[in-house]
Amino acid sequence: MSETVTQDQTQAPEHSLAAYLITHMREYGLLFALITIMVFFQIVTGGTLMKPVNITNLFLQNSYIIIMALGMLIVIVGGNIDLSVGSVMGFVGALAAVMIVNWDWPVFPTILACLFCGTVIGAAQGYWVAYWKIPSFIVTLAGMLVFRGASLWLLEGQSVGPFPRSFQKLSTGFIPDIFGVERPNVTALAAGAIIVAVIIYLGLAKRSRNRAYGIEDEPVAFFAVRNLIVAGALMFLVYSLSTFRGLPNVLITMGILTIIYAFITEQTTLGRRIYALGGNAKAAKLSGIPTERLTFLTFVNMGFLAALAGLIFAARLNTATPKAGFALELDVIAAVFIGGASMSGGVGKILGAVVGAFIMGVMNNGMSIMGVGIDYQQVIKGLVLLAAVIFDVYNKQKQG
Repeated sequence: MSETVTQDQTQAPEHSLAAYLITHMREYGLLFALITIMVFFQIVTGGTLMKPVNITNLFLQNSYIIIMALGMLIVIVGGNIDLSVGSVMGFVGALAAVMIVNWDWPVFPTILACLFCGTVIGAAQGYWVAYWKIPSFIVTLAGMLVFRGASLWLLEGQSVGPFPRSFQKLSTGFIPDIFGVERPNVTALAAGAIIVAVIIYLGLAKRSRNRAYGIEDEPVAFFAVRNLIVAGALMFLVYSLSTFRGLPNVLITMGILTIIYAFITEQTTLGRRIYALGGNAKAAKLSGIPTERLTFLTFVNMGFLAALAGLIFAARLNTATPKAGFALELDVIAAVFIGGASMSGGVGKILGAVVGAFIMGVMNNGMSIMGVGIDYQQVIKGLVLLAAVIFDVYNKQKQG
């Protein structure tokens, strides 16, 4: 009898761990997928993928995708979609080039004006979607065409540049080492250590709160292993960056925005209302949630982030081109869906959108290093997106 009890006790944690993984496959499967993809490309590229210079390029190349994915997730969670973000991004970059290069505007006022312009564009589109009930697909498809044409008109079909160095720092600048060591960049290492400590502290605090309220939490072993993997991965990335040029300015921007939007969506009443809006708009309205205003604000936010992405994209290229942002809305939307957002709204997380964007970025970067043609790259990305959507539908049917 005692042997049976002992055997059951030893098997229970394993069973609970397996059950927890199955239940949270949508959340943690994405992280495992990113790790697997990175290991695969690290091997097939002969170690090139994880070289410090390439890691830096990964952040620089995907910064504007990640920034727009934050806004797109909120739009999609709210039950809508925005097809105009690539065109708005290109238009704002063109506007910045004309203002700085042709009109000799100072950099800071230009940045403020462009961000305001993007916000107004988002408000204009959100107005028709929220208050006139015109489908977001139609409104933003029109916006995509309008601002694509506006970019061509503004630039007169030509590239405009270069930008002053102060504007380029939006994308290509790096945080200096305040300790003066340079390589490795001690400031970057210290920042990485602080971030890891904060992540572990917040995780422990959450477990403590869940325990106090009797909420079921992840198994201790899984919690420890997960935090060990995350901490190790972060410190490896930070060390790699510190041996090159340190932390890129745009990485700090992405990190701050990710924290802000994760807090808003997960810890505030506004965030919970957006999820309720996407889950069931009629029920949300009957419960007193101002659904029209919320929908309007999601598009205002998307316009602001698309403008910020446009400035970063133009700063990275050091020029504005008529084709800037072409079809980037597809990469942004794909990143959000790969990151676990539901097509019907009401489901999705900020961290998932960021991981989804990195999956797309690592695939693009890895296939380019391998010399895979753009035609095959598009096919592979399309299949990955389809697989993510099928997985979403399968999960819903299984839960139903």
